[in-house]
Amino acid sequence: MRATILHSPGEIRVEEWADPAIERPTDAIVRVVAGCVCGSDLWPYRGANPVDEPRTMGHEAIGVVEAVGAGVERVREGDFVIVPFDHCCGRCVHCLAGQTQGCVELAMTASGQAERTRVTNADATCFVLDEAPAPERHAAVLALSDVLPTGYHAAVSAGVAPGSTAVVVGDGAVGLCGVLSAKRLGAGRIIALSRNPHRQRLATIFGATDLVAERGAEAVEAVRELTRGVGADAVLECVGTEQSMTTAFEVARPGATVGFVGVPHGSAIPWRTAFRNNIGLRGGMAPVVRYLPELVPAVLDGELDASAVFDLELPLADAAEAYRAMDERRAVKALLRP
Repeated sequence: MRATILHSPGEIRVEEWADPAIERPTDAIVRVVAGCVCGSDLWPYRGANPVDEPRTMGHEAIGVVEAVGAGVERVREGDFVIVPFDHCCGRCVHCLAGQTQGCVELAMTASGQAERTRVTNADATCFVLDEAPAPERHAAVLALSDVLPTGYHAAVSAGVAPGSTAVVVGDGAVGLCGVLSAKRLGAGRIIALSRNPHRQRLATIFGATDLVAERGAEAVEAVRELTRGVGADAVLECVGTEQSMTTAFEVARPGATVGFVGVPHGSAIPWRTAFRNNIGLRGGMAPVVRYLPELVPAVLDGELDASAVFDLELPLADAAEAYRAMDERRAVKALLRP
């Protein structure tokens, strides 16, 4: 199959790679109809994560089931499925508690930017749609494999409630989906931190009531001014750096919760601020399987639509340009079609 391969930081190629195969009876092989580049893919691309050897890229995908293992009972060949980035067994104590990202058999989609991908524990992991969505709806459905549930996880973890004031730190695709999710959960005021005009427009479309272009201490002061010195009831941290985490805690009101979903890279928790103001911290990797029964119907009904975060669509062969565009912030999120 053709797949996106990261050879070393900055070196992305689309090359021939071995087809994934059924390795366990509970596996399925999915022909990818649409995949995409995630902000977290940029960490190894930029050299922030080690790249010890060439590897396939991409953990977000939707597509058609081509083959299933002998132990797969619910998912059938020909099904159109959403492939959550974090695979789960659905039967361990953590899965039964709704913490599917903590599954004892946790596995990740390894080749979402490719022609095929292997899904472990397919019956519990794959979300089967009754019918294949039209191509123009692929972006909205693809968002359900990671970015939308991750933004939703930030909002849920932060405790966004009807009428509350939420601050979203980060204007990438996850942050924008955080804005959309905060609106879905009924936030009365949503303050989005962004200095990029295009992303500011998207944040406003998704439900942001206020925009703050400053960063660091100036951003904290701006939020304080907007909230009359009170701060936010809920803060969504969607970046993963030390500055973003510090900002999140500084804009939170006493007793608030920071919902964090940004993959940590050098991010230290400002414990003194947390201690002084009784600020909680919840979140982490999104339990995508847990959220899909709620989010999929809303997306299919058109009630919830994150497709606008995909502002660049390219053929798989042009994956290197997709990475460059996102790295240079010329695109929020790039969709790839094999």
